[in-house]
Amino acid sequence: MEKLVEGFKKFQAEVFGSKRDLFTRLSRTQEPRALFITCSDSRIDPTLLTQTEPGELFILRNAGNIVPSYGGMMGGSTATIEYAVSVLGVKHVIVCGHTDCGVMKAILHPDTVEGLSAVKSWVAQAETTRRIVRENYFDLKGDELLVTTIQENVRVQLDHLRTHPGVAARLRRGTLDIHGWVYSIPTGDIWTFDDEKGVFKSLVDSVT
Repeated sequence: MEKLVEGFKKFQAEVFGSKRDLFTRLSRTQEPRALFITCSDSRIDPTLLTQTEPGELFILRNAGNIVPSYGGMMGGSTATIEYAVSVLGVKHVIVCGHTDCGVMKAILHPDTVEGLSAVKSWVAQAETTRRIVRENYFDLKGDELLVTTIQENVRVQLDHLRTHPGVAARLRRGTLDIHGWVYSIPTGDIWTFDDEKGVFKSLVDSVT
């Protein structure tokens, strides 16, 4: 806790003053560029990854970067998506998974969360991912299987995202784009899903 308090003191003394105009503007309104949906994992920092300032990302975090299908679980995640898309008018929604994801490990090895009732119930939200992997990638093992599960989960969450009325309406109008990313913790790379080719490729390669 001491480290966190010292960090806040440094923010007040060195950062806040240098960005006072930004924070003054943000105290009145917000106009984020994108809704960034990612995992709660402590190793992921969306603003660090994208080098964005406060106010540029509207962030939704939960274990496994799960997007419930509309109507399936009308909770905080659904409300956050609706507000970002229909009120704030973000132009992009990014679903970002990551390597070494605990929820994806639990999909592959459900016995590891047997004694965690809340976690087990939440992991059940990724049943579609589990079925896709089990029935299509039965020849994979180890890290290759885990990475494939992580990637397939991002694709499933993009499908779920399209069921949300506000998202569907704006996709049809062409005023919203959705993106599937996977962040590689050991390399710092991001793999982005190419919908036309049905594959993930390096984000660096996709913009060069």
